Amino acid sequence: MKHFTFILIMLYLSVSAAQETTSIEITPEKKYVMDWLGQSSTGEKFGKISNAIWSYAELGLMEFRSSLLLIENLEEEGFKVEKGLAGMPTCFVGSYGSGKPVVGILAEFDALPGLSQKGRVPKQDPVIQGAPGHGCGHNAMGTASIAAAIAVKKAMKKYKINGTIKVFGSPAEESLISRPYMVRAGLFEGVDVLVDNHFSSDFGTSYGVSGNALISVIFSFKGKTSHGAYAWSGVSALDAVELMNVATNYLREHLYYTYRMHYVIINGGQAPNVVRDRASVWYFLRNSDDRIEEMYDKVVNCAKGAALATGCELDKIQVLTAIHQKHASQSLAGLFQKNIEYIGIPQWTEEEQLFARSLQKELGEKEKGMPVKVKVLKEPQSVFTGGASTDVGEVSLIAPTATIIFPGKVPGTIGHHWSTVACTYGTAAHKGLIAGAQAIGASAIDLLTKPEELENIRTEFREYSKVHPYKSFLPKDATPPLDLNRELMEKWRPLMEKYYQSE
Repeated sequence: MKHFTFILIMLYLSVSAAQETTSIEITPEKKYVMDWLGQSSTGEKFGKISNAIWSYAELGLMEFRSSLLLIENLEEEGFKVEKGLAGMPTCFVGSYGSGKPVVGILAEFDALPGLSQKGRVPKQDPVIQGAPGHGCGHNAMGTASIAAAIAVKKAMKKYKINGTIKVFGSPAEESLISRPYMVRAGLFEGVDVLVDNHFSSDFGTSYGVSGNALISVIFSFKGKTSHGAYAWSGVSALDAVELMNVATNYLREHLYYTYRMHYVIINGGQAPNVVRDRASVWYFLRNSDDRIEEMYDKVVNCAKGAALATGCELDKIQVLTAIHQKHASQSLAGLFQKNIEYIGIPQWTEEEQLFARSLQKELGEKEKGMPVKVKVLKEPQSVFTGGASTDVGEVSLIAPTATIIFPGKVPGTIGHHWSTVACTYGTAAHKGLIAGAQAIGASAIDLLTKPEELENIRTEFREYSKVHPYKSFLPKDATPPLDLNRELMEKWRPLMEKYYQSE
């Protein structure tokens, strides 16, 4: 009897703990959004859209099919969509409603070069060797964004909710390009709050400063061509590129440890017996917001020194993009977390778990399968040590912003890698994007219907902005590099088209 009583007590405590974790107000509007998204027909529809974008695998600023598919689905649901914004053909803003508050949802949809991989296959097996692939889950992310926006629109109409919901179709996030130009074009003016999302092996959110600011820049040198056998009559632009790279590698010793620096020679010549009169090198420079400009100036000096040493001309410095670190709102993340905990981790099938364990085995990771619980919201680390970059950082200084990461990715897989491409396709990714859409949609309803919550978030942001005012790192003469991936897509698109899936 005592043993039975003990079991009852422990059961009561575990249920009480679960109820405490998910103790939030579920209004009829929020319930409607989550229920509509939770329907099997809804999941099937948006799963097909995600799979279609996955199959298009379009690189940044070449996402013509992907952006059009998202736009068409928004327009079918009554959204007014403005297209070709901020000088980028695949950039769009879809709006529904009018007046305040204005809640924005960020959407991404570009792929990565060279990552082609068959979906749900736990070994490296490309659809087309060398073609692009979705190695970050942007196909699911863009789809989750429009799914959430459509659900919110339906609730706004049904329950007569005032305000505006906007979807910001943001191309070329993998190249970190679109958002500084979108900010410069004024697309985010009047937005009260921004909801970001990202594909992950977790379900959660975070706040604080993360990632690195970044300047993406191409240095082009001009020399004089000649026959390689009579090289003394030429001036090698390739020598200037290589000497610049030597100089920047020596510079590394004297950069603060938060930096990251990578480069690739994008124009080095086609024949060794021809002295190159033109050569270019593309750099990613990463650091904290307060150190990135100083770092950039030092690298520019390395380029100038290389030109002087070789007798070349530093013909052009082309900044492709320049972005800030991400400054995620604590209050907004707290609101997200409550909805995430209520929704919970999707129920994975045994087939989905088997795929996960097989992929983990292939990668030499612990074979633990898919995640079983949501991520706990933790304080950010106190010491910043550098990291990756996202142009979400640019808008985080324009309006309160935080990111909902949603599951579907197999734990242990590698970002920007064939293993991630394998799990951005199929049922687990679909379940994850629907859970993500539910969290986005429920949070958007909170922001539209609870003015006190929104005002707390806005007040926090206003105070933060006094210490961290927005200043663009983007040069005034910079323009979106529309041809950045044109050659690659013209090469691969004809070969990929026969594998395209319909929505």
